[in-house]
Amino acid sequence: MGRGRQKAKHTKIARELKYDTYNVNFSSLEKELAHSDDDQYVDKWADQYSDEYEDEKA
Repeated sequence: MGRGRQKAKHTKIARELKYDTYNVNFSSLEKELAHSDDDQYVDKWADQYSDEYEDEKA
């Protein structure tokens, strides 16, 4: 009994995604994509824990 209602909801969502227009802030998107640092990946946990595995091997 619930399949018809579920399909109708999915159809409604698909139509909204297909036909609705969305405002895109291209300048913000360009800044985000053009942002390039040498530190693209910074391990925020690296300084909090010692390298116990490497200490055990030595």
